[in-house]
Amino acid sequence: MFDRILFPTDGSDGATAAFDHVLDLAADHDATVHVLNVADTTHDSVTQIGGDVVDVLEREGEEIVEAAADRAADRGVEAVTEVLQGGVAETIAAYAGEYGVDLVVMPTRGRTGFDRLLLGSTTERVVRESTVPVLSIRPDGEPAQYPYQNVLVPTDGSEPAGDALDRALTLADHMGATVHILNVVGVGAVGQEGYSGVEGLVEGAEETVSAAAATAEEAGVEAVEAVEVGSSAARGIEAYIEEHDIDLVAMGTQGRTGVKRYLLGSVAERTVRTSRVPVLTVPDSDDED
Repeated sequence: MFDRILFPTDGSDGATAAFDHVLDLAADHDATVHVLNVADTTHDSVTQIGGDVVDVLEREGEEIVEAAADRAADRGVEAVTEVLQGGVAETIAAYAGEYGVDLVVMPTRGRTGFDRLLLGSTTERVVRESTVPVLSIRPDGEPAQYPYQNVLVPTDGSEPAGDALDRALTLADHMGATVHILNVVGVGAVGQEGYSGVEGLVEGAEETVSAAAATAEEAGVEAVEAVEVGSSAARGIEAYIEEHDIDLVAMGTQGRTGVKRYLLGSVAERTVRTSRVPVLTVPDSDDED
C-alpha cells in the first residue's frame, strides 16, 4: 500500500516520537522513507563562521536528516534525505507531489520560538494542501499502536468519505483489523429532544453506514456499524475513539455541505488537533489527478 513515505522533521522531540511510528509502517510495507527538513526562509539564518558564509538552518537540517537516516538503517529501512529552503507547508506538499509519495507522516507539535516551526498549524496546512494522504500523529502520551487493530472511519456518504473508507479497508485487510464505520448526527446546542427532524437524520445515517459496511464485507474486512447522536460530528468522533479503543482514524478532508450533514475540513482539522490516536486524512480523489 505504501512504497514511498515522506517524513518532514525539525528534529524536535515530537518528530522523534513520530518517527518510531514511521519506521513501523515502512518496515511493514517495505517502503522507502523520504526524510525532509525544510529550512524556513521566513527566518534569517545566514551567518559567517570562520570566514565562510553558512546557512545555519541548512547545516542543522543536514544533521537532523542524517540522524534520522541512521535510525532507519538500524531498522533495515531504506531512507532518502533532503534539506530544502522555502515555506514549510508549501515545500512539504510540493515535495510529496514531485516524488510520487504515497503518504506524508507528521507530528502535530514541533519546535516553537526562534527555531523553525513544525506546529499543529503547519500540519493542518499540509492536510489542506497535500494531494496525497497525511498521517498526523500526536507525539505526547502513549506511543501510537501498530499494527492497528481498530480503525475508525467517520462517514457522511460523500465521495471523499468513500475514498477514506477504501484506504482504511486496504490497511485493515493487510493487518487483520476491524473497521468501525461511524456516522454522527449533529443536533447542535438544541439537543436531540429539541430537534424535530432527528429521526429522519438517523434513518439516513443508518443507510449510509450500512452501505459502507456492505463495502467492507465485500472486501473481506470485519466492520462495526455505529450511528451516534451528538452536538457535533467532531465531538462524536472524539467520544467514539475513547469508548472503543480506536488505534487509527481515517477520514476525508471534505464532505457534504448545505442542509445535509457534513464532514468538512473543519471537522477533519479538529480531529487532527484533538485525537490521541493517529489520524489519516485522505484528500479528494479529484485533487490527486
